[in-house]
Amino acid sequence: MERHIERVLNRVALISVSIATLILLYLLLQTPETCIPRNAPRKPHFRFPKSSCDFYSRDYLPLHKKNTRLWSSKFWITRVSSYTHFFTQLYQMGVLKNHSKVLCVSAGAGHEVMALTKLGVEDVTGVELIESLPFVSRADPHNLPFFDEAFDVAFTAHLEDALYPLQYAREMERTVRKGGVLVVVVEERSEEEVKEIV
Repeated sequence: MERHIERVLNRVALISVSIATLILLYLLLQTPETCIPRNAPRKPHFRFPKSSCDFYSRDYLPLHKKNTRLWSSKFWITRVSSYTHFFTQLYQMGVLKNHSKVLCVSAGAGHEVMALTKLGVEDVTGVELIESLPFVSRADPHNLPFFDEAFDVAFTAHLEDALYPLQYAREMERTVRKGGVLVVVVEERSEEEVKEIV
């Protein structure tokens, strides 16, 4: 009885494999049709459609136009203004100077980098997992590609978002010279949460 069941199961498996192979060959050999009309004009300044049935054109914006649009948005202006106000206080405290070498870790699109540049800081480096030119270069905040003690000031507003906060903070400390300053901005929190962050 067991041999009979084993033979039946082997046949079922062989038939299943055969059918799957035939379906795969059919799918590989069949040429998909497209929804883009064959007589549609080619436009190199448009992006390639997201799918074969998406024939609506999307403008491709060069980087300088994209940045101009971004930097003129209300959200961008508000964020840069907020950072400018914050960094002005650091200037008044003597933490920042025009000749300071500043590292902005997890700089996002570069709000803080732009604010520091507008204030007159000459050497500002912004890093993030995804680059956002011209202000932010690509680098892992948990493994910064800089020499020890390369910066006077390291700044971040995203320590609480870090995957490994201790490694993140350790890397910031490593890149700041002795006598330099680490500035970590966090949202308003209770005293216990602030102690935990410290």
